[in-house]
Parts: sequence; C-alpha cells; structure tokens
Amino acid sequence: MRSVRRPGAYVCGIDAAMDVIGGKWKVLILWALDEKPCRFGELRRAVPGVTEKVLSSHLKELEDDGIVHREEYAEVPPRVEYSLTPRGGVSLNAALGPLGEWGRENVFPGADGAALAPEGRATGAAATKGPS
Repeated sequence: MRSVRRPGAYVCGIDAAMDVIGGKWKVLILWALDEKPCRFGELRRAVPGVTEKVLSSHLKELEDDGIVHREEYAEVPPRVEYSLTPRGGVSLNAALGPLGEWGRENVFPGADGAALAPEGRATGAAATKGPS
C-alpha cells in the first residue's frame, strides 16, 4: 500500500521529484511511453525484468500523480492503453533528458565504446587507446 505524500515534508525539489519517479522501473516506464502509447503487455516487453505486479503498481502510482493517462476502450476483448500526460511527457521527460545525456556520456558506452568504471578508469575502446 502506498503512503500519502506530504508536500511539507520535502527537503527540496529533487526530493519531491524523486518521490514521483523513484524506484528501479518508473523512469524506464516513462522512457517507453515517451516512444508511443502502449498496452500493458507492450510495456512489459519494453521494460525487461519488471514483474506484472510491479508494473501494475507503478502505472497506478504514475496515474495517481498525473504523469500517465490510462485509457479504457469499450471493446471486446477489453483494451487499455497507457500514455503520458502533458505533465509527464513534456515537462518530466524534458527534465529527465539531461540525466539521460549524463548517463550516456559518463556510464553507458558511447560511440567510441568508452565508459568510466566505478573507480574512474576508462573501459572499452578508451582503455586500450594511448594518450591523445
């Protein structure tokens, strides 16, 4: 069960934002929904490793926070599609963009295959190159 947020309890804006997007899967869900609206099964395939229970819980929380919109279609069989709201798709993903860029530059291998190991040493192609 989810605890109720108390806006006065936040220390700063990052604290408040992390309350909305915190956890292992929420940012990946937002990334997948930024590509296109998805049904539950599509999201589950787009976020490998997430369980149905956790995905369902996170989608409900993001919906409660006004980040994700859940559209139910009156069809047989029933169809539900998830998409980002303007608050989630425009403002939140715009805020997450620089974080993703930082990750690509500093952690995830870039075009030349270089990334930094936790100790600060280069790995991949950059580790075998001499000084430039």
